[in-house]
Amino acid sequence: MKNVLIIEDDQIVANVYRNKLAVEGYKAEIASDGENGLKVMRTFKPDVIILDLMLPKMSGVEVIKQIRSEDEFAKVPVIVFSNTYLTNMIQEAWKAGATKCLSKASCSPKEVLDVIRHTIGDSGAFPQSMPVITTGEKKEKPATLTGEADSEFQADLRKTFIDSLPATLNTLRAGLQALAKSDGEVARLKQIYELYRRIHALNGNAGIAGLVQIAHMSGAIEALLKEIYEKPKHINASSLRTVASSVDFLGFLFTHGTLPEKQEVPNASILIVDDEVISRRAITYALEKAKLKSVGVEKPEDAFKLLSENHFDLVFLDVDMPGMTGFELCTKLRGLPFHKKTPVVFVTSLNDFDNRTSSTMSGGNDFIAKPFLFIELTVKALIHVLRGKLQPQK
Repeated sequence: MKNVLIIEDDQIVANVYRNKLAVEGYKAEIASDGENGLKVMRTFKPDVIILDLMLPKMSGVEVIKQIRSEDEFAKVPVIVFSNTYLTNMIQEAWKAGATKCLSKASCSPKEVLDVIRHTIGDSGAFPQSMPVITTGEKKEKPATLTGEADSEFQADLRKTFIDSLPATLNTLRAGLQALAKSDGEVARLKQIYELYRRIHALNGNAGIAGLVQIAHMSGAIEALLKEIYEKPKHINASSLRTVASSVDFLGFLFTHGTLPEKQEVPNASILIVDDEVISRRAITYALEKAKLKSVGVEKPEDAFKLLSENHFDLVFLDVDMPGMTGFELCTKLRGLPFHKKTPVVFVTSLNDFDNRTSSTMSGGNDFIAKPFLFIELTVKALIHVLRGKLQPQK
């Protein structure tokens, strides 16, 4: 029997994996943080370690470094759960000695089990005490291990998660209200951290339930909250407005994004209009974080021609451009059959009240101020793309 150590602070996620591993014949232990994980490791002697990188207090990267510094465990496989939007942390995990990196948002318990088996060269770990079902001369796996049982297991996880969504949304909204009412940087950071940990838990639970869109959205929000918590200089009206709108959008996703046939992040066609090449590249990079493809255009006139001939799911517009302002282009594109309701987000350094009003009056849907956080723009893009794909057609 192989030993598996799970270092995961979310008890729901940890218990799901422990129970799944136990059914499959593994002995699993849980540690809720890095320090306890290292203590358990030294007595439990795991054959493989499953580690969440987003641990409180002692990060997953620090845990990997400590594991690799101890001769007895220097070669023990370490499979980490990561947030794909936190590329720097993933790179740090590889450098520290991670064996495998899995996306928490899109990896089912069965897939994790397959990775464990492949990593430690275990073709199947069935406890001796479990009865083997026989049919004539052929021995088969217990019924609990069949593909049908895996489907039932996943369906049960999904139902349990969906049933919990109303309470989850109330908790997130309460956290958002506490953030809005917080006074002073210390109090504000405390509320941001609390909201960040709640979104982190949502990301993990949505992932194991197979609700990919909710998991990816919460993963992006988690990365945004982590960024502004670790770099308080980025806490401003724009980033806080994005956090608020993202929590509001989760309510929409909880209603419209739970159907089995709507679990892929949809393809989208996005247009970027900005006369500054560096700004266009920055927006393109932010969109690539969510695997969203885009076309960048320098001149508003060329952009209008593209809009006249093609459908786009989302448009990012600079405001201050030569020849035609972003507000003027937005007004014109609203007259095109393809783009009467296409979401338009203004990206500009002109972040005053009059410009916000002008963006709305010209038909814009959203506003983000330069300089922006890459992940903030990613979150905004996901909100508009997913809403457009899931919004009931009238």
